[in-house]
Amino acid sequence: MAKIPYKTYLTEEEMPKQWYNMRADMKEQHDPMLNPGTLKPMKAEDLYPVFCEELCRQEMDSTTRYIDIPEEVQAFYKMYRPSPLIRAYELEKKLGTPAKIYFKFEGNNTSGSHKLNAAASMAYYAKEQGLTSLTTETGAGQWGTALSMACAHFGLDLTVFMVKVSFQQKPFRKAVMETYGANIIPSPSDTTNIGRAILAKDPNTGGSLGCAISEAIELSMADDNCRYTLGSVLNQVLLAQSIIGLESKIAMEKIGEYPDIIVGCAGGGSNLGGLMSAFMQDKLTGKADPRIVAVEPASCPSFTRGKYAYDFCDTGRITPLARMYTLGSDFIPSANHAGGLRYHGMSPILSKLYHDGYMEAISVEQSKVFDAGVLFAKTEQILPAPESNHAVYGAIQEALKCKETGEAKTILFGLTGTGYFDMKAYMQYHDGTMTDHVPTDKELQIGFDGLPKVD
Repeated sequence: MAKIPYKTYLTEEEMPKQWYNMRADMKEQHDPMLNPGTLKPMKAEDLYPVFCEELCRQEMDSTTRYIDIPEEVQAFYKMYRPSPLIRAYELEKKLGTPAKIYFKFEGNNTSGSHKLNAAASMAYYAKEQGLTSLTTETGAGQWGTALSMACAHFGLDLTVFMVKVSFQQKPFRKAVMETYGANIIPSPSDTTNIGRAILAKDPNTGGSLGCAISEAIELSMADDNCRYTLGSVLNQVLLAQSIIGLESKIAMEKIGEYPDIIVGCAGGGSNLGGLMSAFMQDKLTGKADPRIVAVEPASCPSFTRGKYAYDFCDTGRITPLARMYTLGSDFIPSANHAGGLRYHGMSPILSKLYHDGYMEAISVEQSKVFDAGVLFAKTEQILPAPESNHAVYGAIQEALKCKETGEAKTILFGLTGTGYFDMKAYMQYHDGTMTDHVPTDKELQIGFDGLPKVD
C-alpha cells in the first residue's frame, strides 16, 4: 500500500466556500445570553452597540447550517490557506506507537496562529458596515496580532488592550502589532474607568482577559464608528474557525482517513471548536462517533474544575451573561502561566456539548505540556506555541495508550501555532525556573462566590 503523504493540501476548488454552524445540528441549544440589567434573553439587535450587526446575527443564529464565506474573506484566506494536514511520522517513531498521528498546522502566517481566520471575518464585516475602527483584547498576543493584520488589510484603525503580564513578557508581539498599525495598551490601564477601578483595587495586578475585555468594550462604546471584537468564546468566532475542521475533514477523506480521536487545546474554545466542527457534525447526526478531547491548563481549569453557570464575560461586568463553564469573572490566572489559555470561561457551545457528554476534558500542568512541546519540536521540527503544547501533550498521551493496547487508532490534533514569540517561556522551561501553579479549591471559591445570582 502506498505510504500516506507527509503533508496533504487542498486545491483551490476543494477549499470550503461556507462556514459550518454547529448549533444547527445540536440536539439542545445552549442557554441564551442574558441582558446584565434585566436578566432577560438578549436579541441580536441588543448587541448592535457592541458588535458589528452581521456578527450579532451570526451570534444568535441557531438554525442556518452553512453560511457563505464572503468573496473578500475567501480572497484573504488564499494568502495563507489551505493550511496543511501533516502526518507526524517522526513523532510516531519516537513514541513507538501503532497509532497514526495527524496535526492540522495553523501557524503559516505572521500571527503564527489560527486566530487570523476569525480576524478576517470580523474586520470585513466592520468595513462593510462603514465602521472606521475596532477594539479588542489579547492575552498571549496571537489574537491581537491577527486582528492587526486583518485591520491593516481592510483599512481599519485598531486599539488592543493586552493583558499586562503578557505585555511585559512578550515585547516582540507588541512590535509586530505596531508594524501593522495597531495601538497597544497594557491592561489594566489608566485610560478607562474600569481599568482605573481595577488598579485602585490591586495596583500590582498582572491583569486578565476579563479585565482587558472590559476596557476594550468601554473604549468602543464611546465612539459610534467603533465596535468591539472578541477572538474566542463567541458563536461568531467558532463559526469562522470552522474552516479548520472543514479543511481537515476534506484532507483526511483525500487520503482515506478518519480520526478516532480529536485533541485540541482549550482556553476560550476558538481552536478546538473550529477543529472539531465538521467531525462534531458527524457525531451529532449519528454518522460517526470520534472521541473529542479538550486539553486545558491546570492553572486555568474552567472545564475540569469550573462551574456550569451564568457568568459575565468580563471582569468589569458590563457584558451580557453567558451560561458556560467558568471560574468566575474575577478569576486571574497565575502570572507564571505562559500561554494564552487564560480566560475564565469556556465557549457556550463547547460548554453545552461538554455538559451533554459529547466531549471530554483534561487539565495539565505547564511543565508537562512543555515536555511534550520540546519532544514534538525535536521530532517534527516545528516549535509549538505554549497553547499548542497542550494539544501535543494530549495527542502523545492517546498515542501511548495505543502503544499499551496495540490499537492502531487515528489521532488528529490542532497545532494552533508557532512558539517563536514565546521564547521567554521556553527559556524558563530550560533553566528550571518554570513553575506549575495549580489553584487550590479555596482560591477557586473566591471566583465562584462572585458568580451572579441567576434563577
